[in-house]
Amino acid sequence: MSNIGSYGERLNDFDWSLSEQELDYNKGDVINIGWYCTDRNCEQGLAEKTAFIWENAAGDERTYTFDDMRVLTNTIASYLKELGLEPGDRICLFLDRVPELYLSFLGILKMGGIAQPLFSAFGDESLHQRLGPAGTSAIFTQRKHVAKIRKIRDSLPDLKHIIVVDGDPEKLREREVIFDLDSTPRVEEFDVHPSTAETPSVLHYTSGTTGQPKGALHVHYSLISQYLSARWVLDLQPDDIYWCNADPGWVTGTSYGIIGPWANGITQAVLDSGFQTERWYKFIEKHRITVWYSAPTAIRLLMREGLDTVSKFDLSSLRHLCSVGEPLNAEAVHWSMEAYGLAFHDTYWQTETGSMVITNYPGMPIKAGSMGKPFPGIEATILDPDTFEPLNETGSVGVIGLKPGWPSMFRTYWNNQEVYDSKFINGWYVCGDRASIDADGYYWFQGRDDDTINTGGHLVGPFEIESALLEHDSVAESAAIGKPDEVNMEVVKAFVALKPGFEAGPDLELEIMNFVRKRLSPLAMPQEIEFVDSLPKTRSGKIMRRLLRAQEWGEPIGDISSLEND
Repeated sequence: MSNIGSYGERLNDFDWSLSEQELDYNKGDVINIGWYCTDRNCEQGLAEKTAFIWENAAGDERTYTFDDMRVLTNTIASYLKELGLEPGDRICLFLDRVPELYLSFLGILKMGGIAQPLFSAFGDESLHQRLGPAGTSAIFTQRKHVAKIRKIRDSLPDLKHIIVVDGDPEKLREREVIFDLDSTPRVEEFDVHPSTAETPSVLHYTSGTTGQPKGALHVHYSLISQYLSARWVLDLQPDDIYWCNADPGWVTGTSYGIIGPWANGITQAVLDSGFQTERWYKFIEKHRITVWYSAPTAIRLLMREGLDTVSKFDLSSLRHLCSVGEPLNAEAVHWSMEAYGLAFHDTYWQTETGSMVITNYPGMPIKAGSMGKPFPGIEATILDPDTFEPLNETGSVGVIGLKPGWPSMFRTYWNNQEVYDSKFINGWYVCGDRASIDADGYYWFQGRDDDTINTGGHLVGPFEIESALLEHDSVAESAAIGKPDEVNMEVVKAFVALKPGFEAGPDLELEIMNFVRKRLSPLAMPQEIEFVDSLPKTRSGKIMRRLLRAQEWGEPIGDISSLEND
């Protein structure tokens, strides 16, 4: 039987104190995520249990017990304190999925720092947009990525330490230090920072439709939601070998790629490799993965390879599959049943929610294409997009609203309280996604309520893409939207008006694409550029991305009364 048991029974009289009791936490106690994911497991008799299996693209492997993790995270926490870093300092993780990324995340929390994970694929401009406003004090990185930091270092006065985990002592530059995990003396005992429920823990940057990327700040009490949802939705059990595909630069990779599984004392496997179907299947077969948390984009890529590829591998260890990041189309659910004999269970949540809020549960009937039902303790509804009052009619489409107060809800946007406050209307947190509820209480995703581009489950803000486009010498005006894509759900399409003297053509299109890729990231790079004479704008000068998107998606254009020169 699954951990959640009967969904209906769990809903009755649910209280988050159930999670607190299982974690031996009482209100007012010290609650440090780093300690819960390492030391507590050792105290629970799991010291010699394998906690972490790491493998890279070449097949090199490293394995850590929970006691190894306890000591290594102590070592990292102690090292950070010796550098002069203090509780509350923002410490960035700009690393590939190497062991140091996972261990340093927990080490930062142990010493009271705020972990700031970022995708290692980010370019220098994307880095600057996140390190500067956060006042980041230190950054962990690798030799292969340090050049990006050097380019912006002089404009980051708060950045005191650039910690290179595989550096060459003879090639160090200003503010750079080397931290070699293998050779640094081990620290057996460390006084973990006495963080309490509201002590900040993680700063995750998310892109919106306007303005700079926003830093969603979470606290150590988020553990209460992340632990229980990992146990009930991912159905993590003591003998499981769990694999989460998500990079910790994305909230899934921290909430359920670090905190959830290790707070439950579960063995987690990590593959530091890009997508390659047979490589993934070989990883599942080799390590006997039992629970797999993936993304619809990856599932669609696996579907492309077909059932013949599946049949080459022994995937019989798998017992539970979940997906996250974007709507899971019904075809993918049906295909996974055919391919693995198991259905992917879709889960819905956001950077801001910190944990799953609407999901499909083990043992509960799946309606292919549905997001599922609210997690116990989450009060959800569909709100009228104009009045923000609950819509009580079955099937009515509105925006998803959540009643504030669950443990992992973000506490603010870093230095942007005004925007944070704007997310709460009529006593609801407004998610920004449209959905409907059917007669059985299942939620059905209908689309985003803003211009954010969802490419492969990663949200990309058009503003930062447009800003990068405008830095190219040829670009006079730009607009970025999401274009439908069979695999990634959406890819970035840019509309560009050129400055006089520049001629549109394939060479310039490729040049601009690569310019954005280097400035931001491969995710943010336009997959198509359409050169136009001008962009549709309102009379106030705001670009009407909605109009461009409607034309691209074949949707009704709607009200254009505010269109300039209509």
